[in-house]
Amino acid sequence: MKRLALAFVGLLGTAQLLSSCKKDFLDETPPSLYTPQTVLVDSLGFEAAMAGLQSVVREQYTYDGAQGLLGAMQEGTDVCIPGQVQGIEVPYYNYTLMNSQDGAAAYWWSWAYRTINNCNQIISGAAAAPTTLRQGYKNRISAEARFYRAYAYDFLVTLWGDVPLVDAPVTSPRTDFTRTAVATVNDFIVADLTTAIPNLFTASKVASGRIAQGAAQQLLGQVYLRMGKNDLAQTALQSVINGGQYKLITARYGVNTTQPGDYFSDMFVVGNQRRGQGNTELIWGIEQQLNVPGAQTSAQQRRMWVPGYYNIKGMVIADSLGGRGIGRMRLSNWVDYQLYPADPGADMRNSKYNLHRRFYYNDASQTALYGKRVTGLKGTDTIYYITPYTTKWNQYNPADPFGYGTIKDLPMMRLGETYLLLAEAQFKQGNTSGAATSINVLRTRAKAAQVTAGQMTLNFILDERVRELIGEEQRRLTLVRTGTLIDRATRLNGASITGLTSKNLLLPIPQSSIDLNTNGNLAQNPGY
Repeated sequence: MKRLALAFVGLLGTAQLLSSCKKDFLDETPPSLYTPQTVLVDSLGFEAAMAGLQSVVREQYTYDGAQGLLGAMQEGTDVCIPGQVQGIEVPYYNYTLMNSQDGAAAYWWSWAYRTINNCNQIISGAAAAPTTLRQGYKNRISAEARFYRAYAYDFLVTLWGDVPLVDAPVTSPRTDFTRTAVATVNDFIVADLTTAIPNLFTASKVASGRIAQGAAQQLLGQVYLRMGKNDLAQTALQSVINGGQYKLITARYGVNTTQPGDYFSDMFVVGNQRRGQGNTELIWGIEQQLNVPGAQTSAQQRRMWVPGYYNIKGMVIADSLGGRGIGRMRLSNWVDYQLYPADPGADMRNSKYNLHRRFYYNDASQTALYGKRVTGLKGTDTIYYITPYTTKWNQYNPADPFGYGTIKDLPMMRLGETYLLLAEAQFKQGNTSGAATSINVLRTRAKAAQVTAGQMTLNFILDERVRELIGEEQRRLTLVRTGTLIDRATRLNGASITGLTSKNLLLPIPQSSIDLNTNGNLAQNPGY
């Protein structure tokens, strides 16, 4: 038997040797290929593609290759001034340095089109998927990709104006892109969202971390506001509020209920952020998780918002102080000293659990200082080290006291913002009474004084957005969308801003994209 087996192996080897002389032996015939055509044929393939898309989307606000990137959304507006500058954010408050080589603009332009191409692959794949895959599933996975595509295009037209409209997968190099008018892109966004909404699950049925109807409805309302279709915006936003899927947080809940705090701060505690953890207000959140491969990113949000208090003698890194921040930016004087009532008890959003204002020496080895309030600091100490800050990005992992990574979710949409967008839509239709009612829902939750119809202005609504959403909203997007960047930045934070002009209402198209587009027409935005 052994001799026979050896003879068979020998014959097989001879056959392989003889066949190797044939020319077709060199032809590549791999048994499998990882391409959209071979992967997007069943639910496992589509779920893998969606996980990849979600990973790309998350990189919008977690990229750490340039650690000051997030400052470009906050500095140079009304809410923040520079702290410990990293570099990439500098042209966003010193606008004289903004040019077509800008690093932040290049990153986000690339991010948006990477997102869009991933979306196009899924949408195209769902349309071509075998009939053995349920049509309802194909509609739903395509709807989720349409939401992300609409989100990326809304981001693009808000910051750049006319942009190339790419509605199919790009599978080979292209050098023929042209800019499409904002109005046409707007119609495309609306079509994506109105197609997506009826095919998405409601929040009570959708899997954690996935897109529900409410997110698409809220994005549609915001897009309609940008388009000036305020009545349609109101309808879309009221569908979120009245749909019975979401509820404002008005009572303590979750992991910290036995500790000091309030119900507004509870929403931003790790372990409380998700719908399944009790956050009935969350509409869309990007999840991150400790010890899960690919589910933990760098800690740029904490590094940006939390000051480097541990650099002060007598202070050490502590969970109660938010972990290790760097203080890459600090709140503007307008936010610190004018936005909120003088009494912290007059607005929960200004409580010590939400805006940290007072510091006490916490290094027990410094017995002469321990327990005393930190006072008397001057100069850069009050910009980088000891300065008021939002606690929304506090996060501490005892196994990582240096703070390399973060396990905190990114709240992208919640019901508090829905009321603010609705108030904007109502105000813009002349319904100041309705706008005041919408604002007062949030002020009642915050135990703040009620406001009247006579107080309703766009500026008041934008002020209220800061009180409610500081550290969550990307402020530059809001001010550009509402056409208020120049007025509010110069009026409320002008001392930290240089050279802001109307040309800065749009960002420069990356010069590298223009140079590579040899057969198209990517005309640069004026002034760059």
